[in-house]
Amino acid sequence: MNDNKASKVKGFLDGLKTEYNKIIFPTKQDVVRETVSTIVVSFLIGVVIAVLDLIMKTGLGFILK
Repeated sequence: MNDNKASKVKGFLDGLKTEYNKIIFPTKQDVVRETVSTIVVSFLIGVVIAVLDLIMKTGLGFILK
């Protein structure tokens, strides 16, 4: 019974090692590029939202006068 448990644990660890070896870690250059892209896109979306907010606020100002 202990041999069966030990073989299951060994099989699990072997499978874990196999799956770990399939992982592809990003390079520093990839991380920097993707971080910069995320910041730029976030900034652009923020600008678009701010402009739309200003347009709506101005439009409601004219409507409510």
